Amino acid sequence: MPARIHPLHAMPTFRIAPSILSADFARLGEEVRDVVAAGADFIHFDVMDNHYVPNLTIGPLICEAIRPHVQVPIDVHLMVKPVDRIIPDFAKAGASIITFHPEASDHFDRTLQLIRDQGCKAGLVFNPGTPLHYLEHVMDKIDIILIMSVNPGFGGQSFIPQALKKISAARKLIDASGRDILLEVDGGIKIDNIGAAARAGADTFVAGSAIFGKPDYKDVIDAMRAELRQVQA
Repeated sequence: MPARIHPLHAMPTFRIAPSILSADFARLGEEVRDVVAAGADFIHFDVMDNHYVPNLTIGPLICEAIRPHVQVPIDVHLMVKPVDRIIPDFAKAGASIITFHPEASDHFDRTLQLIRDQGCKAGLVFNPGTPLHYLEHVMDKIDIILIMSVNPGFGGQSFIPQALKKISAARKLIDASGRDILLEVDGGIKIDNIGAAARAGADTFVAGSAIFGKPDYKDVIDAMRAELRQVQA
């Protein structure tokens, strides 16, 4: 099995994480290999349970199936309730990062520790209407914060501009903590808005249909990186 995750400081300043929710599931191994060859830093893995969100997607067996195909971290986003039961299954299946929604756990401090005890990076996910105050007493257990720029449950939705304010607020909390915490954004990310998300403070970008929906993955990822270079300039 490939190494669980590269050290965060060894990753590029900006990270692009294609979401396989928009991939061709009939040839998923080929899809993840192709998107990594095109320059992806992470593989984003959306798990929906038709309970916490109104859709049903994929589970640990699919994670285990794609793990041998790529060396990059697998970034598992759990949109399930409850979450604790399935975390060890995803860790065993090769997840590198596991994030979940605080509303989906009765004791999210314990859930964060459970993820870390399994050898994975841990994080919280914030829906458009979820306040950031959940972070107040758990920043010491957080490796990644994921800001949803759509309401979770379906791919292909449009970016909610109000998410930029929440990204900025999360960036201030990270900077104040002095910790090495990634700030990820997920939902409607495309070439024409990735720069705005980066300027707001995000450093990790989930994109589904914007990448997998196009004929040349490298063209899209290269164009996204060009936009991000303008932010760094």
